[in-house]
Amino acid sequence: MPKANANGIQIEYETFGDSSHSALLLIIGLGAQLIFWQEEFCQQIADAGYYVIRFDNRDSGLSTKFGGLTAEEILEKIEALFMGQKVSVPYKMEDMANDAVGLLDALKIDKAHICGMSMGGMIAQTLVVSTSSRALSLISIYSQCGDRPEYAATQEVMEVMMKPVPKEHDAYIDYMHKFYRLTWGTGLPYDHDFHQILIDKAYERSVYPEGSGRQYLAIKTQKDRTDDLGNLRIPSLVIHGDEDPVVPLIAGQDTADAIPGAEFMVVKGMGHVMPNLNTYWSEIKDTIIGHMGKVQA
Repeated sequence: MPKANANGIQIEYETFGDSSHSALLLIIGLGAQLIFWQEEFCQQIADAGYYVIRFDNRDSGLSTKFGGLTAEEILEKIEALFMGQKVSVPYKMEDMANDAVGLLDALKIDKAHICGMSMGGMIAQTLVVSTSSRALSLISIYSQCGDRPEYAATQEVMEVMMKPVPKEHDAYIDYMHKFYRLTWGTGLPYDHDFHQILIDKAYERSVYPEGSGRQYLAIKTQKDRTDDLGNLRIPSLVIHGDEDPVVPLIAGQDTADAIPGAEFMVVKGMGHVMPNLNTYWSEIKDTIIGHMGKVQA
């Protein structure tokens, strides 16, 4: 896969489709890698007439890794933030949004549909409110418009998230299956085989929990975007599962309410799940394509 120099770092990315078509920039979530945007999902959107870009955020996958904090220091800062204290962080949500803009620059793309899931949705929102001229539309999937107490994950999810991610293969596989089962929802059976393949690929490609910790610090220090989202004048689509234990439904509802004219899609029975066309994501893909089709490029 190619790398781009963007915002002073290197970004690993992959594209699908014809570069002359309208672009869709896919921004992944906390600790995840570009491969978490399912290849078939990307290809089917490209086949519908779009130039699809997926990439690794800083501190994940094969993009630039940051140092400077040990795992213990990261945990100390997270605990301080939960206690309402102010701490310095290696980078902020705005830096991650600027990475995405830098990638568009490197690919010579003036405007794109900006789509993010989970933390990626926070990055996408930050991008469009700061540089709306680069956005054809916004698609925010199971995300939130700021770090508020009412948007907190369930206690059970937080306990798993705060545990150290194992680096030994079998323990890593078990840990990730436990997390995905916990956050899946009840609408459909858990797809073990899909997740086994995804987890194996992620392990072979890059396991870097320290990067996830630094990304989480950016989440915990993000600006509340509610007022800025109220000034948006681009077509916006907000998607959320009604059984999401990581980012509760109210966070998606508040995001949609904040954006003038936003479309809000609630997926019944869905938790906080990875793109998989054998599940809820077939309908989500079609909704995204329909949303982009309404926009004049």
